[in-house]
Amino acid sequence: MFGLILISIVTIFHLYVFWRVGSVSFIKDRISLKKLAAGGIILWSLFFFGRVYGHTGGGPIGAGLEFIGMTWMATLFLLFMAFLVVDLFTGFGFFLRSQVPKIRVAALVAGLILALFGLIQGMRPPVVTNYQVALPGLPPELAGLKMVVVSDLHLGSQLGEKWLSGIVGRVLNEKPDLILLVGDIYEGHERPSNEILSAMRKLNAPLGVWAVLGNHEFYGGPEVIDALSNDSGLTVLRNSHLAIRPGLVLAGVESGGRHRLPENGAEAIRQVLPLDSPEPVILLSHKPWQVEEAAALGADLMISGHTHNGQIWPFGYLVKRMFPYLAGRYRVDGMTLLVGRGTGTWGPQMRLWLPGEILKVILVRE
Repeated sequence: MFGLILISIVTIFHLYVFWRVGSVSFIKDRISLKKLAAGGIILWSLFFFGRVYGHTGGGPIGAGLEFIGMTWMATLFLLFMAFLVVDLFTGFGFFLRSQVPKIRVAALVAGLILALFGLIQGMRPPVVTNYQVALPGLPPELAGLKMVVVSDLHLGSQLGEKWLSGIVGRVLNEKPDLILLVGDIYEGHERPSNEILSAMRKLNAPLGVWAVLGNHEFYGGPEVIDALSNDSGLTVLRNSHLAIRPGLVLAGVESGGRHRLPENGAEAIRQVLPLDSPEPVILLSHKPWQVEEAAALGADLMISGHTHNGQIWPFGYLVKRMFPYLAGRYRVDGMTLLVGRGTGTWGPQMRLWLPGEILKVILVRE
């Protein structure tokens, strides 16, 4: 269903963008309508086969198709937004008639420049963002504990073993006491390759490497979940909690597929969080929702991802309507919430404006 909706939206974007591109005098005077239409069909086909064939496998050819198709999808979105702003500003050409052709040329150039900048940002290595979080009741011997958090790796045909090995090296260079992965680790629809699983097993920390599942693991199905749970070296918290050290509880709730949290309450979180725990509690939840309920039920620190900070501006404004806690640090009813903007990328390897990130969190006593 999501694929059909996405393809329908992109088709509408194509029609609108090529309608507007065809009205740009510089292009209209040099390219016939038939050639322009043919170019639009070719680009739409690259997107379609990249999404349908590349996203579900297909080896190197499929991966190449997916990269081209997803890059074009993001570029198309930026061109759509640029032309739409111009149309709204000019009343779809009824105002400033003498200037409209020049303004549309500027919109075309602006959209392409934004796409290029987004591609450069998306290809950049993730940055390390530092946080210091005070937890009430943290034992003195755990003060200064260092956690490194990775979210939204989206491993698969686009981001594979080589890229993951670089991330693993970055994480280990921080010498963490605890490593946390907060969902959307793998987005493929088949079992992760042995090379990816082998690279993931190189993650290690004195207090362990812990993870929760996100929505993409459930899209991938039982093979993906089984591989991450049993062959990746990760300890996956599947709606459970435990004391990883005396004086510190780690809880994890799943956030995907049929296992999404109920919209009308905190039943799933209530099953996971140890009620009235005298020990500080860290809750891992891929999606930053039910935040107030988590705080009310005793979580002291909640760590999430999923939003990608919108990934490509101005898409973040829409994401923020669904997830008000978009990215960064928040204080909610006495609980600290950290929302990572993603270490990897979903779909296009593009970002506007900020690059991906790895979180480094130092725990201190309150």
